[in-house]
Amino acid sequence: MRKILLKILFSSLGFLLVAEDTFAQDPQLSQFYASPIYTNPAFVGTSRKIRFASNARSQYIGLNNNYKTAVVSLDAYLGKFNSGLGVIATLDEAGDGNLRTISFGAVYSYGININRNWSVNAGILAEVKQKSYDFSKFIFGDQLDPIIGFLNIPSKEPQGLIKRTFTNFGTGILVYNPIFYGGFAVHNLFEPNQSFYDEYSSRAELLVPRRYTGHAGINIYLSKSRNEQNRTMLSPNILFMAQKQFYQVNIGMYYKKQALSVGAWFRQTSRNADAVIFLVGIRFPNFRMGYSYDLTVSSASTATVGSHEVSLGFELKTKQKQSPRGGKPIKCPEI
Repeated sequence: MRKILLKILFSSLGFLLVAEDTFAQDPQLSQFYASPIYTNPAFVGTSRKIRFASNARSQYIGLNNNYKTAVVSLDAYLGKFNSGLGVIATLDEAGDGNLRTISFGAVYSYGININRNWSVNAGILAEVKQKSYDFSKFIFGDQLDPIIGFLNIPSKEPQGLIKRTFTNFGTGILVYNPIFYGGFAVHNLFEPNQSFYDEYSSRAELLVPRRYTGHAGINIYLSKSRNEQNRTMLSPNILFMAQKQFYQVNIGMYYKKQALSVGAWFRQTSRNADAVIFLVGIRFPNFRMGYSYDLTVSSASTATVGSHEVSLGFELKTKQKQSPRGGKPIKCPEI
């Protein structure tokens, strides 16, 4: 009886870890524009300042064991070398924290001016990622009685956290001028093995599938002012993400007038129309904060309710020495 239950348990766990259409996906952010390095490593250094960005997301709040994600990044521009350097950390929890993923990464980008108006950046991400599962929250076979059911006694099976640590890489490219940007990124470049028990296997179901991201946006200024922060701006943007057999498209825009920003996006997935995303935020010269709510419109709306996400960021100007070969740096538009 116990061996049968354990076999079912571990088979179920394996399914959770490698299911192609849901559980193998990387965490996604509704405010992808507020976490540019997570979206594409090539964004490192494009603000021409020291930039801090953070996102905290609680997904499907109607579930008791909903998904929780946090992303924090810091990057800076090195004008003398036409380069950008950054660091990024992520935390993702699913199932009351049973399955936790933590990563720490370093990012480098190099940019060149194509001409006086256009620039291109290429970036690379190297990170260490750790997945862990808390088996102390499981019910094992020696805790069950065929008649009584759960006995509420300690199990003799191994308890505690099981961890798996591995390296991961990503890369991206970005083309932009003062009002437009467009880019493409590939994460999980070498598809590392994420299995807790068979870390040397090359079986496809044990690998982290590559995540492909394409994105673009444009800033349309509706008023003129010498001070950019006082301009009224409309910014349509789109993001396409594909990971194995799953894909999603986020399309929408935000409207900024002085310090206030509002926006709306529609998210379509490979399975269905997923959510309408609403944003409200404030933006000052060196500080921004945003809140978004995902209104679920799929058939899962009654169970999942929706998702909350908060973003926070600030920038610090620095004096930079200009590279004699790079020409005058072109600032990427505000995203």
